[in-house]
Amino acid sequence: MLPLPVLRKAAAEMLNYGKSGMSVMEMSHRSSDYQEIIDAAEASLRKLMNIPDNYKVLFLQGGASTQFAAVPLNLLSGSGRADYVITGQFSKKAYSEAQKYGDIAVAASSAGANFSFVPKIEKTAIRPDADYVHVCFNNTIYGTKFPEIPDTGNIPLVADISSCILSEPIDVSRFGLLYAGAQKNVSMAGLTIVIVREDLVGHAKDITPSMLDYKLAVENGSMYNTPPCYAIYIAKLVFDWIEALGGLEAIAKMNREKAALLYDYLDSQSYYTAPVEPGSRSMMNVTFVTGSKELDAKFAAEAAAAGLKNLKGHRSVGGMRASIYNAMPREGVEKLVEFMKKFAEENPKEEN
Repeated sequence: MLPLPVLRKAAAEMLNYGKSGMSVMEMSHRSSDYQEIIDAAEASLRKLMNIPDNYKVLFLQGGASTQFAAVPLNLLSGSGRADYVITGQFSKKAYSEAQKYGDIAVAASSAGANFSFVPKIEKTAIRPDADYVHVCFNNTIYGTKFPEIPDTGNIPLVADISSCILSEPIDVSRFGLLYAGAQKNVSMAGLTIVIVREDLVGHAKDITPSMLDYKLAVENGSMYNTPPCYAIYIAKLVFDWIEALGGLEAIAKMNREKAALLYDYLDSQSYYTAPVEPGSRSMMNVTFVTGSKELDAKFAAEAAAAGLKNLKGHRSVGGMRASIYNAMPREGVEKLVEFMKKFAEENPKEEN
């Protein structure tokens, strides 16, 4: 979901951006009008996330899934080894992709518990010569999130933050590289954001496609080819919206309150079960089940009819998943809780 002020602003500027006489969709990415947009987007993101000067910000294409290959191709430049923490479907995919390019090991995993928690990463489980350690910081499908930034010592920490970017302050300096598909919490589909420390740029393997080489992306200001221009423009509007709200501290407060509304209700009753361990709960994605596939299906169908969309859980988990990203207002969560109470009253479970 995108913020309504962003959609209204984009609608107002659809036919004519500024004094350009054209839509952003029609602009040349080499024009001065568009250069102003992409420069402003980077400046806003740097301010919001307090990105240190020795980090490069890239606006790329291909989704976070393309970064599953780009990361090892660019960062496996020393021992050729990397350690991955498996906490869900996307970290599994990242691990599988990286195996094509080097010696990739699993440092920790919660697969045996159906990814219902985020495992603690023991330093002894990380190979001392690893080129990097990779984590997926927030797991959309399973509704888990790292409660704190793992300490990997001098080994660069790489994180997929697709579904939690800009949801709260994060210390960028603790990471070697951050990447995010923007369609969850920043913009429309088509844009991928990469934030990479300067010293990790310029060591790509010889086989790295030009489109995946961070050095070429940096040297060309994210314009080695035509970037996802309109998605970057939408991202800029979202950055401006967050700044107007008070920045990441303000958005984090709103997100904590929204998540607490839902989790407090889940913890107060027995009709629904929240499968994620409390210490690993996500603020962005809240999963719950009734314990009955039939009731789960009925819940999702009736919720959709009531205007509560996209609540059906992923096929690998089942049940329901409420994605309450930044743009979801508190009222949306309140309506969901009201519906959950009503559904439980009208659909009593059979006694065993």
